[in-house]
Amino acid sequence: MMRLECRTELASAYKAPSQIVRVLSEEWCARELYCPACDSNQLSRSRNNTPGVDFSCPGCAQPFQLKSLKHWFPKKIVDAGYDAMVRCIRADMAPNLLLLNYTSEWLVRNLVLIPRVFFSESVIEKRKPLNVSARRAGWVGCNILLCQIPEDGRIAMVDDGFPVSPDRVRREFSRIRKLAEVPPSLRGWTVDVLNVIRGLGRSSFSLQEVYASEHELRILHPRNQNVRPKIRQQLQVLRDLGLIEFLRPGNYAIRA
Repeated sequence: MMRLECRTELASAYKAPSQIVRVLSEEWCARELYCPACDSNQLSRSRNNTPGVDFSCPGCAQPFQLKSLKHWFPKKIVDAGYDAMVRCIRADMAPNLLLLNYTSEWLVRNLVLIPRVFFSESVIEKRKPLNVSARRAGWVGCNILLCQIPEDGRIAMVDDGFPVSPDRVRREFSRIRKLAEVPPSLRGWTVDVLNVIRGLGRSSFSLQEVYASEHELRILHPRNQNVRPKIRQQLQVLRDLGLIEFLRPGNYAIRA
């Protein structure tokens, strides 16, 4: 049974709030977490100074990055360097993201997994360079736009103070893992079209309803002017992946 308490006694050796959050949340994950991608009941801490990866699965080697938040699920979160993140996405090496929300009593209240296949360049926002007075003047960081990630890419592991069944988490992870078969250069389109579909808020939808987001998709993919053919192509990809199904000409449904 997953215990939600952090071991606050471990914080006694630290003064900086960021260090305390890191130490307590990482220890909790190492103690309580399992792999959502296989049957391993633990995650292993990465070696010190491993860029962007905090844990990995000893069974299937899936990588995980941890972000701990006191205020739950903002529209965006700060990440590392922009260029490094883009290279990581293009090389298909982005880790799975664990978003951990803790209370003032150091209880884990929410934990959401965002599988690595949902990271594309369109969910990465380039930040302004650091000014000349900064220690790393000119360095450019990035934000992860959580609002651009569809519901399918937000798998709850702890929901409002209640652990979610590992079987359910693993079923949801298995449902979307076929997205890894889509090349990284095309995966952004697939995820963005899925996000549009989820944004409609219905289990069934029409091609014309997806076309209504043509302008939004053109902004996300400014190099592609043939947006409608691309939409149709991505609907076929989503059908092949088993995420949506064809009902009749021009009409589709989301598969549960």
